[in-house]
Amino acid sequence: MNMIGSKTLETKRLILRSSNMYEQKRLWEVLMIPEVNKWYLTGNKKYANDLNHWSWDMQEKFFKSKVLNAKNSDVFCWSVFLKHEYTNSGVEEVIGQVSAQENGEDLSIRDVKWYIDPKYQGHGYATEAASAMIDYMFREVEIEKIVSGAVKDNEESCKIFEKLGFTKTHEETHGSPYTFYDGMLTFSHYDLNSKDYFNNKENTRKYQKILTLTLR
Repeated sequence: MNMIGSKTLETKRLILRSSNMYEQKRLWEVLMIPEVNKWYLTGNKKYANDLNHWSWDMQEKFFKSKVLNAKNSDVFCWSVFLKHEYTNSGVEEVIGQVSAQENGEDLSIRDVKWYIDPKYQGHGYATEAASAMIDYMFREVEIEKIVSGAVKDNEESCKIFEKLGFTKTHEETHGSPYTFYDGMLTFSHYDLNSKDYFNNKENTRKYQKILTLTLR
């Protein structure tokens, strides 16, 4: 496994960059949208209704610490930017985040996550960003496996796992760890190993496109 950090990645419509303070407030604003935080944001339930806790004044320190560590070789987290030719404003815009985090003691097994600003959902950007990240993690970081999942009711994320060739391994229902949920939730679990990934010819084709854009 190669601990090489979050190298900039480019696809047809997106640029994935390691975290910078420049875009963090906008990402915080996206996370505060109920359609996003109901699936992505976790935290101690005692803060669920504490609006002050989730204010930028309180959260800025966390985002600064994330940026401080963004260049570390063991950090794999990218801010997702939509290229200017695809935005309504004609200016490049940050639209979300993707990450590949540790999943247990074996660092070659990762967990992947993503979120996209709702106003940019429905155009395949999450799939495009996740695909670039996953290819990088298998091909350049040389991880062995991804073990991840999503709440079953989060149908769009589950569809992305399926589009990207993951196998659904099982479901389980238990109390929610999510800040903004009480009660029971059903989680769908997925995995994908490097052998199956590289046996998929479609992934090789996608990699060639990413490589061409990155090296041009």
